[in-house]
Amino acid sequence: MRWVMSPRLITCVVVTACVVPLALLAWQLAAGQLGPDPAKYVMQGTGSWALRGLLLVLCAAPFARLGWRGLFRFRRTLGVAVFVYATLHLLLFAQVYVGWDAPLLMEELEERPYVLVGFAAWALFLPLALTSTDAARRWLGRRWRLLHRLVYPATVLAWLHIYWLARSDIAEALIYGALFVGLLVWRMRRVRMG
Repeated sequence: MRWVMSPRLITCVVVTACVVPLALLAWQLAAGQLGPDPAKYVMQGTGSWALRGLLLVLCAAPFARLGWRGLFRFRRTLGVAVFVYATLHLLLFAQVYVGWDAPLLMEELEERPYVLVGFAAWALFLPLALTSTDAARRWLGRRWRLLHRLVYPATVLAWLHIYWLARSDIAEALIYGALFVGLLVWRMRRVRMG
């Protein structure tokens, strides 16, 4: 007899998997295990998990074409998780590095292009998160699909953000870049075809 998980249980597992990295970061922070600069570690951790989640979201459609539809069913959940991690990343930057000081923020934006492109990526993800409900999809109709193509420029900006941050060790940024380029090219070809 084959055992099949209920859709609700699968959803709980996916949501739990999205929350576990944040819970682990919180536990490490509370236990004092994040080294001499825990705020920087948490900020980088939330940014890294946002990128990993984005990679999963972009993999959903190609995997579905290969017959692995499980990931495709949870694109919305994963997309919202990406936005939550990216928002936490941004809020930590605003709190720790800028202290909510507008003039200092403007200075950071002028001197560090990775801050500007990171914020721009987040700004493009914002309407995607706000329109991730069934009601928004019905209300927007065909425009919903067009709006959600913002994931492409947002992904490019997110990659530029990590590339400029990488400085001397760019191996991880190049791996993300290669994966993102492959996935975006695949998706753009699918959009053109139909």
